Amino acid sequence: MPRGKTKYTRCEGDGGELCLINEVSRLVNLSQKRIREYEKEGFIKPLREKNTNNRLYSSFDVAQIGQINSLIHDRGFTLACLRNLMVLAPCWNIYDCDKKEECPAFQLPWRPCYEVREYRGTLCEGPCARCAIYLNRNVKREKILEKYVPEP
Repeated sequence: MPRGKTKYTRCEGDGGELCLINEVSRLVNLSQKRIREYEKEGFIKPLREKNTNNRLYSSFDVAQIGQINSLIHDRGFTLACLRNLMVLAPCWNIYDCDKKEECPAFQLPWRPCYEVREYRGTLCEGPCARCAIYLNRNVKREKILEKYVPEP
């Protein structure tokens, strides 16, 4: 292997493997451009390779990309709506967590999962700093439904 080059493996398993954007593109059946758009919109934050600045994705990142894509294309969310969802809805609801009943984040739904994790832990195995909910924590919470008053 040439000097300064790092080999990345498939990131299908939970073994902490990292992969490049071309592999992620094949795994989630999205274009590289779309994956970079999700990053630009603040829904993912892949690691960066030190020497080349290439994006490096873990299995956690791949799962997030898949869920975000599903929410947009299968459930009909717009990017703006998805951003509001990240601020207003609990993580276990957004990511359809199958072990939510045992998670402290489920037991304290009025607190964001990243705050619960600080003092009680959570069952999420991914790093908060790369989670879409954490990445959108500074988005202003706005009322979704306002009382409609017709004009006279």
